[in-house]
Amino acid sequence: MEVILLEHVEKLGKMGDKVSVKNGYARNYLLPQRKALRATEANVAYFEAQRASLEAHNKELLEAASKMAESLNGFKAVLIRQAAETGQLYGSVTIRDIAAAVKDAGFDVARRFVYLEKPIKDLGVYQVKLNLHPEVSQTILVNVARSAEEANKQEKAYNQE
Repeated sequence: MEVILLEHVEKLGKMGDKVSVKNGYARNYLLPQRKALRATEANVAYFEAQRASLEAHNKELLEAASKMAESLNGFKAVLIRQAAETGQLYGSVTIRDIAAAVKDAGFDVARRFVYLEKPIKDLGVYQVKLNLHPEVSQTILVNVARSAEEANKQEKAYNQE
């Protein structure tokens, strides 16, 4: 299916690009999320008419994400969890936990911004990527420990590496 992108989509294209994607990806993700329009003649004309306002909106989002990334620079979240003697957590730390910790610190970060390849299942200090905008990302440190004292020891050990 041929679509026109209404915003920058990572690994696909920039705003205004006509790209060919699989039907399911367009129907189930791009179109419902309002990230693209079908590339019909009427939609191409509509996009060209709305292009200036879409670019202005995208620029506002980019500036807000850049400011948030700047304020999150050097941010460290400490998550206290129960763990076995071997350091393996009884549960796991997920995207939801990290987003809640960042939100509790006073930043407006939604769960969809947090990128975690797999849940954290061991104690330690981890680098977690926040994708605040398709063009802006920030890395934060997440320290998973049994207690605040252990978190301080882990952070000192991490900083010495």
